Amino acid sequence: MEYRRLGASGLMVPALSFGAGTFGGRGELFGAWGDTDAQEARRLVDICLEAGVTMFDTADVYSGGASEEVLGAAIKGRRDQVILSTKAGLPTGDGPGDAGTSRPRLIKAVEDALRRLGTDYIDLFQLHAFDAGTPVEEVLSTLDDLVRAGKLRYTGVSNFSGWHLMKSLAVADRYGYQRYAGHQVYYSLVGRDYEWELMPLARDQGVGAIVWSPLGWGRLTGKVRRGQPLPARSRLHRTADYGPPVQEDLLFRVVDTLDEIAKETGKSIPQIALNWLLGRPTISSVLIGARNEDQLRQNLGAVGWSLTADQAARLDTASARTAPYPYFPYERQEGFARLNPPLAG
Repeated sequence: MEYRRLGASGLMVPALSFGAGTFGGRGELFGAWGDTDAQEARRLVDICLEAGVTMFDTADVYSGGASEEVLGAAIKGRRDQVILSTKAGLPTGDGPGDAGTSRPRLIKAVEDALRRLGTDYIDLFQLHAFDAGTPVEEVLSTLDDLVRAGKLRYTGVSNFSGWHLMKSLAVADRYGYQRYAGHQVYYSLVGRDYEWELMPLARDQGVGAIVWSPLGWGRLTGKVRRGQPLPARSRLHRTADYGPPVQEDLLFRVVDTLDEIAKETGKSIPQIALNWLLGRPTISSVLIGARNEDQLRQNLGAVGWSLTADQAARLDTASARTAPYPYFPYERQEGFARLNPPLAG
């Protein structure tokens, strides 16, 4: 397994990490993702560690905290072998203190996560969303206190816009608070919006990307096909409205190209889609999920080989979309492009 730095930080993370959203199986959304219990989770963790996948990501909202509990049970006795990553900030209840990233909410969220995970520190703690109601200075000073107390090692964010992240980094620099090391983002062959602003920002500011839903919310498994109904067991029947939208013409154009490259390489469609992501700028780690051992081993086959330059270029072309303003002039007009060489593509 290749290891990469998380942005400009000293934290080394595996190119593939495991997303534990399938652990617990509570609620409409997460119940559709999976219902892995502690015994099954321990077996999946065994396989991950054998393959060098040492980072495990979860969140307090995944199955109402059950994902953290199951992950904690699965790593019991081998805490020093793993990197624990979790998130907080989204609502976990209806009370006024059950959402956001205020000082009391963050302190409670960290304490609850430590208890559920069965540990006394979290390697990477991320804000699950930007909280417009809490001053950035309050958020960062609280996280800095938690780092200094030894409860958190590194901090990051997820689902921030460019200005959310840049403002946060500027405030951290102004007051000497710990900077965010990572940004957990949606990025896939059928969802390349990350490239328009967040990728250049990440390169400029030294923020590593951790990719969630790299298979386009389950659409790049090879089972979703043009002119065919969704497979009966697809979780898209229950979860499509929760995830990022995907244009059908784009999806099937990408799948056609993936099919061609699968024949050339002998690799599966998911393996190719994951491998393409690993070759993109600023990507520190790609999260893979699995309901069972077979799915996990399939996804682990995304590493240890590389697409050719021609194959990567064909995927770039198949997945390309016209950027919105103010980004499209930098792609389509020579004068703009000379001032801002592309990072990818």
